[in-house]
Amino acid sequence: MQAYCVKCRAKREIKNPKAITFKNGRPATQGVCTVCGTKIFRIGKT
Repeated sequence: MQAYCVKCRAKREIKNPKAITFKNGRPATQGVCTVCGTKIFRIGKT
C-alpha cells in the first residue's frame, strides 16, 4: 500500500501498516515511510 509522504513530497510504500480509527470515526492506515522514516497516513478504508 502507498501513501503520500510530506517530507519526501512523493508517494511511498508504507512500512509496518496498521489499521487505525481517528477520533471522528474515520478509518485510516498508519505506517512509516520506507525512505525517510517519517510517520505517514492513508485515510479511508484499507
